Amino acid sequence: MADAAMSEKKGVTWDLSSYFPAFNGPEMLEFKKQLEADIADLQAAAAKLAPLSAETMEAWEALALKAENLEARLSHIFSYVGCLSSADATDERYAQEEALLGRLVAEYGKFDVDVLRGLKGVSDEIFEQFLAREKLQGAEHSLRKTRERAQHTMSDDQEKLATDLAVDGFHSWGRLYDTVTGKLEFDMVYPDGRSERTPISQWRSLMSHVDREVGKAAFDCGNKAWRGIEDVCAAALNAIAGNRLTLNKYRGIDSYLYKALFQSNITRETLDAMYEAIHANIDVAREIFRAKAGFMGRSGIHWFEREAPLPLKGDTSGYSWPAGTAMVTRAFDTAYPELSKYYQGFLNKRWLESEVRPGKRPGAFCTGSPVTGEQRVYMTFNGTLSDVTTMAHEVGHAWHGHLLKELRPMAQEYPMTLAETASIFAEHILAQGIYEDADVSDDAKLLMLDADLCGSATLLLDITVRFEFEKAFHDERMKGEVSVSRLKQLMVEAQQKVMGDAMLAGSEDEMFWASKLHFYITGVTFYNFPYTFGFLLARALFNLFTKEGPSFLPKYEDFLRLTGSDTAEQVALKSIGADITKPDFWAESINSLKPHLVHYKELLAKKQD
Repeated sequence: MADAAMSEKKGVTWDLSSYFPAFNGPEMLEFKKQLEADIADLQAAAAKLAPLSAETMEAWEALALKAENLEARLSHIFSYVGCLSSADATDERYAQEEALLGRLVAEYGKFDVDVLRGLKGVSDEIFEQFLAREKLQGAEHSLRKTRERAQHTMSDDQEKLATDLAVDGFHSWGRLYDTVTGKLEFDMVYPDGRSERTPISQWRSLMSHVDREVGKAAFDCGNKAWRGIEDVCAAALNAIAGNRLTLNKYRGIDSYLYKALFQSNITRETLDAMYEAIHANIDVAREIFRAKAGFMGRSGIHWFEREAPLPLKGDTSGYSWPAGTAMVTRAFDTAYPELSKYYQGFLNKRWLESEVRPGKRPGAFCTGSPVTGEQRVYMTFNGTLSDVTTMAHEVGHAWHGHLLKELRPMAQEYPMTLAETASIFAEHILAQGIYEDADVSDDAKLLMLDADLCGSATLLLDITVRFEFEKAFHDERMKGEVSVSRLKQLMVEAQQKVMGDAMLAGSEDEMFWASKLHFYITGVTFYNFPYTFGFLLARALFNLFTKEGPSFLPKYEDFLRLTGSDTAEQVALKSIGADITKPDFWAESINSLKPHLVHYKELLAKKQD
C-alpha cells in the first residue's frame, strides 16, 4: 500500500469562489435580493392568471420559462450554502442562512401552488398543445410530472399554508438533525485504553478499521453518543413521517410509497420486480458475507463490519491522499479517458472537499449549480479503501451533472434511481482498474475485490434493511408516534429478517435508525431503494461495457443525458433496450456476482493455506 502517514491523509478543502466571492458579500446579497423580487413578481402574475387554456397558453409559457430560470438560481444558492454548512456545522451563520433560504423556497412554493391550480383538470388536448410550443421543447417530461402533481393537491389556501408551515415545522426537523449530528462527538476508547474525543464524521471509518477490535470499540463508543440524542432523533423522525402522512391524507394519496415512486420516476411494478428478484436470489448476497466471515473463523459478520476490509497481514495502515487520488486517476484513465480528464480537472480546480477536521457533517455527497455548470464533491478522507471508492462514487455523480450541463435546467432534473447508476458505474470502473493495475499489490487487489463484493452485498442487504424498516415504521406511524424502544426493535427485526445467518445473532445495530442520516432528509422520502436500483442498473450497464468495450460508452452517455427527460423505464428501454419491469432483468444483475464470488472464495482459501 501507499505511505500512510497521517499528515498525508488530511485531504483538501474546496474552492467555492465561483458561486460567490464571499458568504453574504455584496454579490450574494444582490443575488438574494433579485431572487426575492422575481419570486414576488411570479407570485403576482400566477395568482391572477386563469387555468391553462388556448387563451392563457402564451402567458403560462412565459411564466414557465421565468420559473425555470429562477429554480436554477435557487439551486445555485442552496448548493453553495449547503456546501458551507456541511463543511462547518459549528458556524451558526450557515444554519441561519439555510433557514432563511427555506423561507425563500416557501415563498416560491406559493407560486408553485398556483401552477398546480393552473394545470389541474386541464384537458389532454390543451396540455399537449402547450407541450408542443417551441420554447418548451426538452421540458416535456418535467412539465408532465408537474401536471401529475397537480392531480394530488389540496385547495390553494391549504397548499400555501402547508408551504409556510414546512419552513418552521417539517424542514426544521431535518435542519435540527443536521445541526445536532454535525456537532456530535464521542469518546473513542481504543483497545489499548487510549481515549480520544472524536467527531462523529469519523465514526464510519473507524468502524471499518482493519483491526476488528478497533471497529468494535468504535461501534460501541459511537452508539453510546447516539443513545445520548435518541429522543431528539425519534422526535424528528416521527415529526417528518407524521407530516408526510397527514399531507398525503389531505391530498388524496393512499400510499406512503407514492411520493417515493414519483420522485424516483419509476412505477410500483418496477419496484416490486426488483425486490422480487432480490428476495428470490438473496442467498447470493448472504454468501458473500458468509465467505468473509469464514475466513475470520466465524459463521457470520457483525453488523458494523459490512464495510470493513479483510484483516490481512502486512501493511494495513491505509492510503495517503496522493495515493488514493492516483488510484482513481489510473483506473479512470485505463477504462474511460474522458472521465479521467474530467477528474483531473476536478482535482486541479479544487472542486472536492475531503479534509479531516472537527465540525464537518458525516457522509458524502455531490452537488452542483445549473448556473455555473460546475459540480462539487463533499467527503471526509480518512485513508481507507472505502474512502477511495467514495471519491470515485461521488465523481461519477459529478460526471453525470457535467454531461447534462448543456441541456435546459428542466432536463437536468434526474431522479435518485438514475443518479445512483452513474456513481456506481464509476465504482465498477475503479474496481476493474485496480484489478488490472500492475502497481497495485495482490493483497490490495484482494481487498478491492472484498470491498467490491461486500459493497454489492451491502447494497442488496443493508439497503433492503432500510427499506423494510421504513415500511414497518410508516405502517406503525400511521397509528401514532413510534417510541424509541419500538424504533430499536423494528430496526433489529429488519436486520435479522434480511441478513439471515450472514450476520451473527446479537450483533445487530439497534441505533441504525438514528445514525443513518438518510432517514432525516426532508426533501426526499424512502431514500434507500434508489441505491439498490442504481447498483443493479449500473451493474447491467457495466456488464454491457465489459462485453462491448469502449464502443459502449456513447450509449452510456446517451443513457445519462436522457435521465432528466423520461421515466426510468423509458430511459433504459431507449438507451439499452432493457425492460426493467421484469424480475429477470434484476436477477441477471444479481447473479452476475457469482463468478466474482467463486474467485473471492478461491483467493481466501489460498490465504488460509
